Amino acid sequence: MSEAAAAFVVAVFCLQMTQRVHGIGLGLRYDLATELLERRPKNVSWVEVHPENYVDRGGRYAEILDLAREDWPVVTHGLTTCFGALRPFDEGYLTALRGFLKDLEVPWHSEHLCIGAAGAHFFHDLLPLPFTDEAVATSAQRISEVRDAIDMPIALENVSYYAPQGPNGLEEADFVVEVLERADAKLLLDVNNIYVNARNFGFDPKAYIDKIPADRVVQIHVAGHLVRDDGLRIDTHGEPVPDDVYQLLEYALRKLGPVPVLLERDSNIPALDELLAEIDELWAIYERATGEERAS
Repeated sequence: MSEAAAAFVVAVFCLQMTQRVHGIGLGLRYDLATELLERRPKNVSWVEVHPENYVDRGGRYAEILDLAREDWPVVTHGLTTCFGALRPFDEGYLTALRGFLKDLEVPWHSEHLCIGAAGAHFFHDLLPLPFTDEAVATSAQRISEVRDAIDMPIALENVSYYAPQGPNGLEEADFVVEVLERADAKLLLDVNNIYVNARNFGFDPKAYIDKIPADRVVQIHVAGHLVRDDGLRIDTHGEPVPDDVYQLLEYALRKLGPVPVLLERDSNIPALDELLAEIDELWAIYERATGEERAS
């Protein structure tokens, strides 16, 4: 098969998979997995998992994933191959990741536009990059490295941050767009992170979204956040989605079209019925903004 024919086959496959991942999804977290799999709610259209919980790991985690795949398409979202890393990634992990993603038949794989380690120290956190051309170049190189290793489309996610940037860098939205263009990457647009940054640093979140090329966006994240007594907003994924984030999501969907939306909840996980009520609210916004309805 010629390179052009192979590229066409891959493009058709990715389109088919993308069409399966539609509407509102939920993060498949261990704390809620048992009840979710028992009830299999119809308003959940797909699920998202972190590969680090499954690669080279069997037992209950593997069982949960197999059971989820009976009803739902799966999308993956990584936590450790952060695209701002100065050093190339571990080849052994990327090889294992490639096999895992191919078995799942995911349409794309996403990671964060940030750093998560320095030298031998891993922070278990998502630390922001400086919005500079040097960081753009490094991120584009890392994205290309991962894409070549796993042989599938890559999406980067914009992150939250809590310290001011230097005076000579790009605006955040311009930085994200520059990385997207230079790496020829896709975008996982986190509207909660945009809102948190906008409130903490005084910019217009809608203007940010206006700068995003719609053809790059393959997925949206939405979550809640903590508001401290001093007004600082912290992206925790541990609170209900606030009204302002719902409103920003609707604005984004009207601009970008029917992009699949994931509800993230990673801590303070409530009763499943509470999460399903949030998913119903997300469906109402999705249908209103895009004109597309959930399957009956």
